[in-house]
Amino acid sequence: MKVTILTVGKLKEKYLRDAVAEYSKRLSRYCKLEILEVADEKVPENAGPAAEEAIRQKEGERLMKYIRSDAYVITLEIGGAMLDSVEFSRKVEQLGVQGKSHLIFVIGGSIGLGKEILDRSDYALSFSRMTFPHQLMRVILLEQIYRGFRIAEGAPYHK
Repeated sequence: MKVTILTVGKLKEKYLRDAVAEYSKRLSRYCKLEILEVADEKVPENAGPAAEEAIRQKEGERLMKYIRSDAYVITLEIGGAMLDSVEFSRKVEQLGVQGKSHLIFVIGGSIGLGKEILDRSDYALSFSRMTFPHQLMRVILLEQIYRGFRIAEGAPYHK
């Protein structure tokens, strides 16, 4: 299975880059992992709804360039389905059984995802109703993907 993490913005902090590198190494025995970053737009402090939508659209156009038609797209959204780790593991495993060989997880920028990306999404996933920094979300997502593969193989994991 190929797993792509498609995200807006670069990781700036070394500790986050180190965590991503560690989970990338761990995941290498379970899947072909690819992490793609697109440039983020500066969001003015006083940006109104129209300006924010224009920013989401620009970032969305950049993201769409990497979304293949045969990929299964999972967007990270506050309003998405909330799964526990076992349910998430089963979801990924089930997608593989259904022949979905390429999963793309999309993490938006600081003001979320644009309509074009949301419309293309095959599944909306939420980790919480709380808002997390999108850079930290990358690490959390990778950890959960790793945990999901471990659960699927029956390996021990922390509950």
